[in-house]
Amino acid sequence: MDQPILTLSGVVAGYGQMTILNGTAFSVPRGSITTVIGPNGAGKSTVFKTIFGLLPAREGQILFDSRDITNRKPRALLEAGICYIPQGRNIFPELSVRHNIELGAVAAGRGITDMPQRIEAALDRFPVLRQKADQQASTLSGGQQKQLEIVRGLLLDPKLILIDEPSIGLSPAMVAETFQILLEQRARGVSVLMIEQNARSALAMSDYGLVLELGQTRMFDSAAAILSDPRVGQLFLGGSLEKTVAP
Repeated sequence: MDQPILTLSGVVAGYGQMTILNGTAFSVPRGSITTVIGPNGAGKSTVFKTIFGLLPAREGQILFDSRDITNRKPRALLEAGICYIPQGRNIFPELSVRHNIELGAVAAGRGITDMPQRIEAALDRFPVLRQKADQQASTLSGGQQKQLEIVRGLLLDPKLILIDEPSIGLSPAMVAETFQILLEQRARGVSVLMIEQNARSALAMSDYGLVLELGQTRMFDSAAAILSDPRVGQLFLGGSLEKTVAP
């Protein structure tokens, strides 16, 4: 792999006495969409929290753009070009849509002189959010709230987006629109590392797939190869895919 955007080597992490990541190692190709799949408890969300400095790595190394970012603070990682969109809703419901976006601008820190233009460009990309810019964020639908989270992340003009379960609670139409946003970011050269419960749909629009089990990387391949592997169908995708694979 030529100069991956992100590389984990022998990462060990967990909560209290519980170890979740057991020497996790993988690389994320630059300018790609890579989807992480695996059973519950495999360590998927833990990987993201460790990359983003929310959970300390006890051992191992994390490289971003060939620089060691192991156990760096989230603010420093934002400034380096990593955006983390966690699972669930992470907005300020009593504030307006515009104020939520402006708080994302605050997270970007000082030194970005074109932030007003970035905010307006983001609202142009999401006309529903512009229409509701002065309404409380709590009035948005689940899909619109997820769009709001994505907008805040994109204000930082990231090189790498970590997005955890973007389709939770969304209608099929909103899922398709969210995936389209990620495809647009890839077209701009942004790398995307995604965890997604709808593994088949996510792999279908991804470049690469990564299978985690018991805190270790079990498989890494093209998304098409992961999607068609009968072992993956049986273990991680509910078993239905194996019916489509020739003996």
